[in-house]
Amino acid sequence: MLKRKPGYTVAILGATGAVGQETLDILEERKFPLTSLRLFASKRSAGEIMACQGREWTVEELTESSSFDGVDLAFISATDAISKDYGQRLGAAGIAVIDDSAVFRMDEQVPLVVPEVNAAALGDMPRGIVAIPNCTTTPLVMALKPLHDAVGVKRVVVTTFQSVSGTGSAAMDELMDQTKDLLAFRDITTKVYPYQIAFNLLPHIGSFNEGGDCSEEVKIAKETRKILGAPHLRVTATTVRVPVLRCHSEAINIELERPLKVNEARAALAAMPGVLVYDDPAKKLYPMPLDATGKDEVYIGRVREDESITNGLNLWVVSDNLRKGAALNAIQIAECLVNGW
Repeated sequence: MLKRKPGYTVAILGATGAVGQETLDILEERKFPLTSLRLFASKRSAGEIMACQGREWTVEELTESSSFDGVDLAFISATDAISKDYGQRLGAAGIAVIDDSAVFRMDEQVPLVVPEVNAAALGDMPRGIVAIPNCTTTPLVMALKPLHDAVGVKRVVVTTFQSVSGTGSAAMDELMDQTKDLLAFRDITTKVYPYQIAFNLLPHIGSFNEGGDCSEEVKIAKETRKILGAPHLRVTATTVRVPVLRCHSEAINIELERPLKVNEARAALAAMPGVLVYDDPAKKLYPMPLDATGKDEVYIGRVREDESITNGLNLWVVSDNLRKGAALNAIQIAECLVNGW
């Protein structure tokens, strides 16, 4: 926990990226107690001016000689190499580090936290680092938590439909540029993705292992077990990149340990902090990326029984990957460290 005081000096490593910019917006929206703000990015972005909480802050180049004197809390949303180097260094210096990479997620000495699910894990931070999950794991565990508490979850099959913003600003630009070029009957170029993303789907996120799973799929399974404290939970995932600018969607099939009626499942989900049940088939009411964009809640709909298995349940989940999937979750962790949990 951070020592209580009126305001904190906060550093953001990767401040000019999509998640970094979202972090600034949410720090302002939630009136996080800031005394000072240090923004770090690459040499290309150094000198840029960014606004937060009514003040302007100059972006600094992140170098080996960068000083973090006086910094209380650091958000890292950059490359794995930066997370590994600066995360360890700042954590060892007594700075509370909240890291958005996969570097520390499975480290036994680093809590992996979604505050609504396992905030108590913040009580044990021997390395001074907290990891936030993959942006698809967060909505998944928020949907599973109330069901797991109610009747137990036995097996999970999840298929994700992930927006290009999960790759970063350059991917968002690539989708827009390809769309414009195709509509104008021009040839397209691919830089960020190996294939055209406009009007297409890519069933491949991350690198493939020998078994044919890609790294994103492996992350989801491992992180879900760690956050829920369920090491033997059976989880399998298929991850797909889709031509949507923002918000990740998930089709989740769940095998429960004990029976749970659909109306009981809806009630349990609706009582979960941070979840919005958006589900009325008769009115064609179900979550879509356009509904969740810019929103803090995890939207859940299409709640229905799966009659092909015993105690089966299907869900459709949508959340803003830049907010709850990344920046908002990190700031909620910071609020827990400041205020307790």
